[in-house]
Amino acid sequence: MSATVGGRNAPRPGVGFLFAHPAHFIALGFGTGLSPLAPGTVGTLLAFPLYVLLAQWLAPEWLGAAIAAFFALGVWACGRTGRDLGVADHGAMNWDEVVAFLGVLAFTPAGLAWQAAAFVAFRFFDIAKPPPIRQLDRTVKGGFGVMLDDVVAAAYAVAVLAAARVILA
Repeated sequence: MSATVGGRNAPRPGVGFLFAHPAHFIALGFGTGLSPLAPGTVGTLLAFPLYVLLAQWLAPEWLGAAIAAFFALGVWACGRTGRDLGVADHGAMNWDEVVAFLGVLAFTPAGLAWQAAAFVAFRFFDIAKPPPIRQLDRTVKGGFGVMLDDVVAAAYAVAVLAAARVILA
């Protein structure tokens, strides 16, 4: 089976690929990237339980350090997995969404409504790719490029949440 990714037909990875290398397991969001529908959205959803666990165990500064470490890990994992798949930013690779949305959640006010708004805002910016996200997605290569455009989408989402918080205050 194949998936259209970036205008090219690329093989859709399976469970065997997922477990063939630790980088694949990470880049494919612990298997969430194998979802046949909206793997980026499914990966974003994975960030919710991860955030809850991390926020219970870590002080805010250590949570930030963990997210930064996850970013660095993603640069390596997505770079390796993209090479192995033959597509630098394959749609099944969703660790970038997981990490970026962890960052959004770190700045999201408590409450289900705020978290839902954060999710919608992040997915909007990640999918729509307003400037400079689309340019970064096209020009910055390798694992760093895969991770970077989602961090910018996360920054946009955080900015929208901050503005909403001021308006609603």
